[in-house]
Amino acid sequence: MDKNIIAKMIDHAVLKPDAADLDVERECQIALRLDIASVCVKPCHVKLAYSILKDSDVMVSTVIGFPHGGTTTACKVAEACEAIENGASELDMVINIGKLLSGDYTYVKNDIEAVAKAAHSKNAALKVIIETALLDDERKRISSRLSEEAGADFVKTSTGFNGSGADPDDIVLIKNSVSSNMKIKASGGIKTLDQAVRFIELGCKRLGTSSTEQILTGKHKEDKSSY
Repeated sequence: MDKNIIAKMIDHAVLKPDAADLDVERECQIALRLDIASVCVKPCHVKLAYSILKDSDVMVSTVIGFPHGGTTTACKVAEACEAIENGASELDMVINIGKLLSGDYTYVKNDIEAVAKAAHSKNAALKVIIETALLDDERKRISSRLSEEAGADFVKTSTGFNGSGADPDDIVLIKNSVSSNMKIKASGGIKTLDQAVRFIELGCKRLGTSSTEQILTGKHKEDKSSY
């Protein structure tokens, strides 16, 4: 598979707890050199990333309700709106895992829908992180369907910080749970070119990883995160 095609499917993650301004600047320069889809940073770093990437085709994406999804809907909407105003084009929102596990599907759907409306009103895309490592198969199906019904653009597997990450079996399960219009993003533990190709062949339209250089150039760096 052409690495240029793969590059345009990568959201390069700069989300470690100790990620500092210099890290964001360095990783944005890597993203520019490799011409990937986006750099995914924490909300506090959106302005910085946008200042570096604004004249390029590399988008700025950020996380909402990260990493556990437990903030209120109003907080998520406010966070989303601020991030877009600061330059984010795409939002990766963590589903309210506790409410999902409690069976309060109305809350979960409304939570997603509110952020989706806020994002789309400002021409931003919404990806919903369902955190597959914490769910059984039935709840993976339910959360995937709720994400689509609520107007999200993508279902995303995981944050990479709450247990195991992307699993090919989960991609198949998600794909079979939503319509062909719904896009899928795999994230968590994708560190090699072979893994990237496998997830793309399964139908993923985006890959979240902090190992972008390793995947696209073979250059290794020390990375203890699972993202």
